Amino acid sequence: MRRAILWVLTALAAAIGGWSMIWPAQWYATFPDGVADGMLGQWILADGPFNEHLIRDVGAMYLALAGAGVVAALSTSVTAMRAVGVAWIVFSAPHLFYHLLHLHGLDAVDAVVEPISLALTVVLPVPLLFPARSRPRSRAHTRTAPADSHAVTLEGSPS
Repeated sequence: MRRAILWVLTALAAAIGGWSMIWPAQWYATFPDGVADGMLGQWILADGPFNEHLIRDVGAMYLALAGAGVVAALSTSVTAMRAVGVAWIVFSAPHLFYHLLHLHGLDAVDAVVEPISLALTVVLPVPLLFPARSRPRSRAHTRTAPADSHAVTLEGSPS
C-alpha cells in the first residue's frame, strides 16, 4: 500500500509540475481541470496576477517531489520513503492552511473541492512515515524438533 501511495503522489506531482513548467500561462488560467470554463473554476486565477517565474518555481518544486518519489518507490529504502512523506507534509500542510484562509473568489463547489483535494496531499503521505508491519512468520518456519530427536530441520541440516 505504501508503494502505491508513493506512485499516486509521484504521478500527481509530475502532472502538476510538468504542466506548470511547460505551459505556465495555461496552467495559471485553467488549473485544476485544464478548461477555461470547465466543471471546476480557475483556482489559481482567483488568487492574484500571473507570475511566470513563481509558477515555474512551483512547477520545479513539484517535479522535485516527483523525482524523489520515483527514487523512493523504486528503492527498498524506508528512509527514502519517509523523506518523501515528510517533504509532502511539510509542503502540503501550510499550502492547505493558506488556501483554507483564502477561499474568497471561489464558487461554492470549488470552496469545498479545493480544500478536500489539498487535505488529501497532507493525509496520503502519513503512512509513509511509519514502518511497514512485519508479516508473521508461517508456522512451517518456526517448528522445532524435540530435544531428543535427530530429525532434520527445515533448512536441511541435522538439529
